[in-house]
Amino acid sequence: MKSLQEILYGVAITEVIGNTGTGIEKICFDSRLVVPGTLFVAVKGTVSDGHQYIAEVVAQGAVAVICEHFPEETSGACFIKVENSAKALGIASSNFFDNPSDKLKLVGITGTNGKTTVATLLFRLFRELGYKVGLISTVQNQINGEVISSTHTTPDQISLNSLLNDMVISGCDYCFMEVSSHALAQYRTEGLFFTGGVFTNITHDHLDYHKTFAAYINAKKMFFDKLVKSAFALTNSDDKNGMVMLQNTRAHQKSFGLKNMADFKAKIIENSFNGLLLNLDGEEVWFKQVGSFNAYNLLAVYAVATLLEQDRGKTLTVLSRLDGAEGRFECIVSANGVIGIVDYAHTPDAIQNVLNTINDIRKGTEQVITIIGCGGDRDKSKRPVMAKIAAEQSDKVILTSDNPRSEIPEEIIHDMEDGITPVTRKRTLSITDRKEAIRTACHLAKTGDIILLAGKGHEKYQEVKGVKYPFDDKQILVEMLTIQS
Repeated sequence: MKSLQEILYGVAITEVIGNTGTGIEKICFDSRLVVPGTLFVAVKGTVSDGHQYIAEVVAQGAVAVICEHFPEETSGACFIKVENSAKALGIASSNFFDNPSDKLKLVGITGTNGKTTVATLLFRLFRELGYKVGLISTVQNQINGEVISSTHTTPDQISLNSLLNDMVISGCDYCFMEVSSHALAQYRTEGLFFTGGVFTNITHDHLDYHKTFAAYINAKKMFFDKLVKSAFALTNSDDKNGMVMLQNTRAHQKSFGLKNMADFKAKIIENSFNGLLLNLDGEEVWFKQVGSFNAYNLLAVYAVATLLEQDRGKTLTVLSRLDGAEGRFECIVSANGVIGIVDYAHTPDAIQNVLNTINDIRKGTEQVITIIGCGGDRDKSKRPVMAKIAAEQSDKVILTSDNPRSEIPEEIIHDMEDGITPVTRKRTLSITDRKEAIRTACHLAKTGDIILLAGKGHEKYQEVKGVKYPFDDKQILVEMLTIQS
């Protein structure tokens, strides 16, 4: 148990009604989880406003409430008014769990693409180097190899601090964490102490949430603005917004890149479906990952390890042995020589990068067949753009369903079809059923052809009308390729 006064340390308070010396057993922002002894934080969410449940939680036994405006009735609990409840929740959660981010080296990775690969490779690298390590990512959370399910790229403030606390208890030295733009805009990382931050790149994404590209950039930049003086801020010098991220940071500024001047440099010597040969910081090294986008990811990982004072030779030796993250340019070769690639690419830039990589490596005599969809209840403006890129860069394209969520799949596909030109229409099919789309691609493919299955990557479900049905792109692609072989 902690006193309310301890939990409120560092919170910007404007007014208090009641006794801050009371003991707190639990902290939460979900009214359904309140029990006697709870500190309830009333947060204004995208769906509901926690302020409307204040009377209810006090009746359930909440002994303290953090809110942005006091309710009419202020008896039965201690009420703390703040300007921003989401910020207060982050700081209070950190205090409640004894500030776990202070007790390990926490590195955050943000950007549109590459977050999962960079975080996962760092996690695997540092484990191989002999450390106890935690991972917080889109694919999964891990504590020293123990897998904990992941529902969001970045968990909420309470879950995040609880997870970090579990890592501290388990003796973790490091934690590598994806930091999403949604999390930054919602102050989920408020109150955390980061040893360093990494910016991978920024392209068109999440405009359904942020509304403008400028707001999306600012959400990412916020992360670097808050880094402390002793931290490092590592940015991609080849991204046109790379240096923008560091404009107001107090952290030590470092950069990585393949083209422009940077503190950490790499050059692609060979790129094939078997991997990459890079000249990295003056050393030629072979890696299992494929594509120029992975050259950036590998360089970022190497740079972070170096900034965390790891031995350069050991880092490169271990990194060269590591596989990539699940669902990120995963290659499957069928018995009859068809190459299947499963990738999470779900933005215009990611699709462009993956198809550029395939077209750079291919001999030119084989077909590239791309299966692509777009998620429902998300940024609609990128749908025709993604379809246009896929159609222009592929020999055949199958537009299909991704996670339609509450939308009608056929309508999402119609939005995508707006990006199909008269020239590319003759090589484009629309098949709503994703499994049937995969079956069709495998039927069309001949020896040596390449099938790109884009959008869902590691996901093991398809979300339709609020229900997540089992669906594994990689498993289904393997099954269909086996049948056709």
